[in-house]
Amino acid sequence: MSESKNLIAEAMGTFIMVFAGTGAIAIDALFGSIGLVGIAITFGFVIVALIYSFGHISGAHFNPAVTIAFWSIGEFSGRQVLPYILSQTFGAITASYLLMFLLSENFTTVGEAANLGATMPSGSIMQAFTFEFLLSFILMLVICSSAVHGMAIKDFAGIAIGFTVGLEAMFAGPITGASMNPARSIGPSLASGQIDHLWIYIIATTFGMIVAAQVFLRFIKCKDPSECKL
Repeated sequence: MSESKNLIAEAMGTFIMVFAGTGAIAIDALFGSIGLVGIAITFGFVIVALIYSFGHISGAHFNPAVTIAFWSIGEFSGRQVLPYILSQTFGAITASYLLMFLLSENFTTVGEAANLGATMPSGSIMQAFTFEFLLSFILMLVICSSAVHGMAIKDFAGIAIGFTVGLEAMFAGPITGASMNPARSIGPSLASGQIDHLWIYIIATTFGMIVAAQVFLRFIKCKDPSECKL
């Protein structure tokens, strides 16, 4: 698969994820028609669809923290890390500005549209950072265990990952926005101008996923074929 196709897939996939997921947040704020459960389901379902649509093309990262974490355990080429991150971030930013354009006739200030789904702490910085670290840790552990492990039933990886995203968004969304993804936070934060706490959603998510990947590498991943036998 050519590198350009990989980057296009990552940009398009991240665009669709942010457009659908944060779009659900903004539309719910404007019309009250979706609710927290509906928003979480939207994020989960779109991830499932995107993994099965683009996984065979680019690996379906759609998340700079996932890309960096995979690289940290030797599952991804170092020379592709920056192009992937740029493609993912471009897709997210494009989706957020398009949402702002499409919904602008429905609000006077962007705050009325929940800042286009920008992730912001509802409590302290420490609480938000810890939540995002743990949410990202759990998600990356599921990604590695369902899509990388030698004994994994990889046909079901998309469902496991999508359900994890949806469940984490469902219970932690009111606390931090349940980002788990720097690109997902960067797009709406830049479009809405809400960048004060953006660093949390870049550092905590990336750190959480790197730690999870290292835990997987050292304690869960098969070291040789004999370990992959039940």
